[in-house]
Amino acid sequence: MKIYLKEIGWMRIKYNKFYYNPLPKEVYLQKSNIDGHGIFASQNLDGNFEIGATHIKVPMVQGFIRTPLGGFVNHSDNPNCVLQITRDWDDYTVYSLFTIQPIKKNVELVLTYGES
Repeated sequence: MKIYLKEIGWMRIKYNKFYYNPLPKEVYLQKSNIDGHGIFASQNLDGNFEIGATHIKVPMVQGFIRTPLGGFVNHSDNPNCVLQITRDWDDYTVYSLFTIQPIKKNVELVLTYGES
Protein backbone atom coordinates (compact mmCIF):
# COMPACT_ATOMS: atom_id res chain seq x y z
CA MET A 1 0.00 0.00 0.00
CA LYS A 2 1.61 3.26 -1.13
CA ILE A 3 1.36 6.52 0.77
CA TYR A 4 1.39 9.58 -1.48
CA LEU A 5 2.39 13.11 -0.64
CA LYS A 6 0.31 15.82 -2.22
CA GLU A 7 1.04 19.53 -2.10
CA ILE A 8 -1.91 21.90 -1.89
CA GLY A 9 -0.66 25.45 -1.72
CA TRP A 10 1.65 25.58 1.26
CA MET A 11 0.34 22.31 2.79
CA ARG A 12 1.73 18.88 2.24
CA ILE A 13 -0.87 16.19 2.80
CA LYS A 14 -0.19 12.49 3.16
CA TYR A 15 -2.94 10.27 1.89
CA ASN A 16 -3.40 6.65 1.07
CA LYS A 17 -5.45 6.05 -2.07
CA PHE A 18 -6.96 2.90 -0.48
CA TYR A 19 -9.07 5.10 1.75
CA TYR A 20 -10.59 7.22 -0.98
CA ASN A 21 -10.58 6.69 -4.68
CA PRO A 22 -13.95 7.95 -5.95
CA LEU A 23 -13.73 6.31 -9.36
CA PRO A 24 -10.78 4.25 -10.52
CA LYS A 25 -9.35 5.14 -13.95
CA GLU A 26 -10.69 1.86 -15.37
CA VAL A 27 -14.31 3.07 -15.14
CA TYR A 28 -16.50 6.10 -15.84
CA LEU A 29 -20.08 7.20 -15.13
CA GLN A 30 -22.68 7.40 -17.87
CA LYS A 31 -26.46 7.30 -18.25
CA SER A 32 -27.58 3.69 -17.94
CA ASN A 33 -30.35 1.84 -19.76
CA ILE A 34 -30.92 -0.05 -16.49
CA ASP A 35 -31.47 2.80 -14.02
CA GLY A 36 -30.18 6.36 -13.74
CA HIS A 37 -26.42 6.31 -14.19
CA GLY A 38 -24.09 3.33 -14.15
CA ILE A 39 -20.44 2.36 -14.07
CA PHE A 40 -18.88 1.58 -17.47
CA ALA A 41 -15.48 0.15 -18.42
CA SER A 42 -13.13 2.78 -19.85
CA GLN A 43 -10.89 0.01 -21.19
CA ASN A 44 -11.07 -3.73 -21.76
CA LEU A 45 -10.97 -5.52 -18.40
CA ASP A 46 -9.85 -9.07 -17.66
CA GLY A 47 -11.89 -11.52 -15.60
CA ASN A 48 -11.23 -11.39 -11.83
CA PHE A 49 -10.08 -7.75 -12.09
CA GLU A 50 -10.52 -5.70 -8.90
CA ILE A 51 -12.27 -2.42 -9.72
CA GLY A 52 -12.28 -0.98 -6.20
CA ALA A 53 -14.09 -0.68 -2.87
CA THR A 54 -17.87 -0.28 -2.97
CA HIS A 55 -18.89 -0.57 0.69
CA ILE A 56 -17.06 -0.33 4.00
CA LYS A 57 -18.63 -1.69 7.18
CA VAL A 58 -17.72 0.72 9.97
CA PRO A 59 -18.69 -0.02 13.58
CA MET A 60 -18.82 3.67 14.59
CA VAL A 61 -21.70 4.33 12.21
CA GLN A 62 -23.28 0.93 12.88
CA GLY A 63 -23.64 0.18 9.21
CA PHE A 64 -22.07 0.59 5.82
CA ILE A 65 -20.46 3.53 4.07
CA ARG A 66 -21.13 3.33 0.35
CA THR A 67 -18.41 4.70 -1.91
CA PRO A 68 -19.21 6.48 -5.20
CA LEU A 69 -18.37 3.25 -6.99
CA GLY A 70 -20.91 1.40 -4.83
CA GLY A 71 -23.51 4.08 -5.36
CA PHE A 72 -23.63 3.73 -9.13
CA VAL A 73 -23.22 0.01 -9.84
CA ASN A 74 -26.57 -1.31 -11.09
CA HIS A 75 -28.37 -4.63 -10.57
CA SER A 76 -28.70 -7.29 -13.24
CA ASP A 77 -29.85 -10.90 -13.25
CA ASN A 78 -26.95 -11.47 -15.68
CA PRO A 79 -24.03 -9.95 -13.73
CA ASN A 80 -20.51 -9.44 -15.04
CA CYS A 81 -19.21 -8.48 -11.57
CA VAL A 82 -19.42 -9.67 -7.98
CA LEU A 83 -18.65 -8.25 -4.53
CA GLN A 84 -15.90 -9.86 -2.47
CA ILE A 85 -14.46 -9.03 0.94
CA THR A 86 -10.98 -7.65 0.31
CA ARG A 87 -10.07 -6.41 3.78
CA ASP A 88 -11.38 -7.56 7.13
CA TRP A 89 -9.83 -6.36 10.35
CA ASP A 90 -11.29 -5.69 13.79
CA ASP A 91 -14.88 -4.68 13.05
CA TYR A 92 -14.10 -3.08 9.67
CA THR A 93 -14.94 -4.95 6.48
CA VAL A 94 -14.25 -3.70 2.95
CA TYR A 95 -16.24 -5.04 0.00
CA SER A 96 -14.79 -4.59 -3.47
CA LEU A 97 -16.15 -5.02 -6.98
CA PHE A 98 -14.51 -7.71 -9.13
CA THR A 99 -15.20 -8.68 -12.72
CA ILE A 100 -16.25 -12.32 -13.15
CA GLN A 101 -15.55 -12.37 -16.90
CA PRO A 102 -13.69 -10.25 -19.42
CA ILE A 103 -15.53 -6.96 -20.03
CA LYS A 104 -15.12 -4.90 -23.18
CA LYS A 105 -14.59 -1.15 -23.19
CA ASN A 106 -17.83 0.90 -22.81
CA VAL A 107 -19.83 -2.04 -21.36
CA GLU A 108 -21.73 -1.41 -18.10
CA LEU A 109 -20.49 -3.19 -14.98
CA VAL A 110 -23.39 -4.84 -13.16
CA LEU A 111 -23.90 -7.24 -10.27
CA THR A 112 -26.76 -9.10 -8.63
CA TYR A 113 -27.76 -7.22 -5.47
CA GLY A 114 -27.85 -9.23 -2.27
CA GLU A 115 -25.16 -11.71 -3.31
CA SER A 116 -21.49 -11.58 -2.42
